[in-house]
Amino acid sequence: MLTNDDRIAALEAIEAIKNLKHGYWRACDAKDPEGFAASFVPEGAVIDYGPLGRFDDAAPMVEIFRTVACRRVDGRYRVLDMHHGSHPQIELTSHDAAVGRWSLRFRQVDTVERTETVTVGEYDDEYRFSDGAWRMSVCRFTQRWSITRPLSDDAVIEQGVFVSD
Repeated sequence: MLTNDDRIAALEAIEAIKNLKHGYWRACDAKDPEGFAASFVPEGAVIDYGPLGRFDDAAPMVEIFRTVACRRVDGRYRVLDMHHGSHPQIELTSHDAAVGRWSLRFRQVDTVERTETVTVGEYDDEYRFSDGAWRMSVCRFTQRWSITRPLSDDAVIEQGVFVSD
């Protein structure tokens, strides 16, 4: 039987993991490579984004993030992203490890091709607590469906302020 202190510690850990994942998506949308990288364990993170690639460390994915998400054309970002994650299912497997599953609704506007893509899928993650913080050690995304459509000629794309500006 868990003590009240154990239950509180478990709830705090789950809330910290939720904050980690939300911070990861926020970093993606804000074009923040450092925040993106800080979401993963320092070495050996398994990242599997399906068609976007599979990596055995976060560093190569961070470079792709810098190259693709932060790419500018004529002074403007080529792609604008919006990640909405929901339905977290998080289970602590020990005091310093957990697994989680999330649903994602992702929208991306390609400002050059003038298209909008909506993608729906699931994340299956593993988390580790070390050096005082929870980080993702495994991040796997499975796409359920996607649709890409052209933007109308009268669509106006306005960009705001991003971390990497």
